[in-house]
Parts: sequence; structure tokens; C-alpha cells
Amino acid sequence: MSKRKSEPQEAPRNCRARSAGELVGEVGGQSFRRFGFVQSSIVSRWPEIVGERYARVSSPESIRFPTGRKGGGALTLLVDGAHAPLLQHLAPIIIERVNRFFGYDAVNRVIFKQGRQAPPAQRPKRPDLRPVPKELGAGLREIADPELRACLESLASQIAATSGPPLLGSADDAPLPEINRSE
Repeated sequence: MSKRKSEPQEAPRNCRARSAGELVGEVGGQSFRRFGFVQSSIVSRWPEIVGERYARVSSPESIRFPTGRKGGGALTLLVDGAHAPLLQHLAPIIIERVNRFFGYDAVNRVIFKQGRQAPPAQRPKRPDLRPVPKELGAGLREIADPELRACLESLASQIAATSGPPLLGSADDAPLPEINRSE
């Protein structure tokens, strides 16, 4: 008598909004694991682990663990040229801080590679958050989105600079008929 195999059940939907951090962590997870990073947060939180001073001249490249183990790995750091000897002297402190970050002895040696780090991505320039002039009205001050407010301020100032509503046709054109919907 054979037992009937049960079909795998889908996880129940909980109909809740997920934060962007939950979604992004899963997207980059495979890429980080390929380079040996079980937790991608070591890359994003590197300045907290080693400090701002050393994070400017170094970045983690990979962590390689022995086959079948989660401890005793080798952390590979990409270091700007002349800073490598200084960081070699600080290797025991770096190992201690990385292990404290993981909560167990994940790393027991550091490998230094000399090279240039990729420059940090430039953040887009945001519009200036100036107070809205009183002559443009109180309605624009209540708009929270700075880009939308800037567009509407620009439109309002251009309308205020004109002598009235725009003319659609010449003066001899027939006026548009009014539609009376109350009849």
C-alpha cells in the first residue's frame, strides 16, 4: 500500500504591505552569497564595523569559508594602496570587530588586496526647500512633496506674471457656448 504524497502548500498570504528593505534584501541576496557574504549587511554596515576613517580606504570584497563550515573564514578586503600596511597592523582588531558583528568566530584571517574602491554613487540633487511666498497662496504650502510643490510654484509664478488667462483664439472667433446642465 503506497502512501499518498501531499502536495506542497503555498504560504498563506497575509495581505500586508512589505517594506522596501524586505524586498531589496532578497534581490541582492544571491549576488552577495556568490561572493561569500552570508549577510549582505556587512557590506552596507562596513563603516559601523571598522569606523568611518578605515571604511573610506577599505571595503569588504568577499568572505570564504572552509567547505561545510560557517566559521574560520578568510575576509578579503580591497584597500587603497598606501593604507594596506596600516590595515595589516590593525588586522586583529578588524577580525575582532567582524566576529563581534556576526556574533561568533566567523573570520580568523584577513587577506588584503590593493586597489581602488568604486566611488560612491552620486545622490540626485533635490529641489531647494524654500518657504512658499504669501502671494502664491496657502494651498501650496500644504503640499508635502518637494518636487510637486516646486513645479506648482513655478506654474503659479508664471501665471502671476501674465496679465490674465491665456487667449486661445483671436478676438473675432465666436465665443464658446455655455452648457447649462440644470435643464
